[in-house]
Amino acid sequence: MKISTRYSDAIHILAYLNIYHQTKLSSENIAASVMTSPVVVRRIMAALQKAGIITTVQGSPKPGLAKDPDEINLLDVYYAVEGDRQLFAVDEKTNPQCIVGGNIQKVLGNYYQEVQNAALGRLARITLGDVIDDILVAQKKKEAE
Repeated sequence: MKISTRYSDAIHILAYLNIYHQTKLSSENIAASVMTSPVVVRRIMAALQKAGIITTVQGSPKPGLAKDPDEINLLDVYYAVEGDRQLFAVDEKTNPQCIVGGNIQKVLGNYYQEVQNAALGRLARITLGDVIDDILVAQKKKEAE
């Protein structure tokens, strides 16, 4: 099963929009940073715009954050691009006559929900501003080496 990178790409795009706000912000330029296609960037940006996280102008390479980076939390970004999709999925096709197969969905489902709640709660406390600050610190460290 392939794991989606839409969420991390969305955060990447948001950080790019903030850090490079003074440059041409075409989907081609952003895609070069994400190393994906401009079509993927446009789809993610459409979801972010629909969620009110970014603003765009049709035909203009001037997308921007709709709010201050400290007011955008990673949970909002997650919901914008992934919806309310579960982080983990339990295999529904197990043998109900088997002790394990007959009970694994309920048991794992409880644990998975506990982990999901903890993860989403943590994402709500991390802002885009935190991510941008960490990116800039990491870059300064690279430049100092």
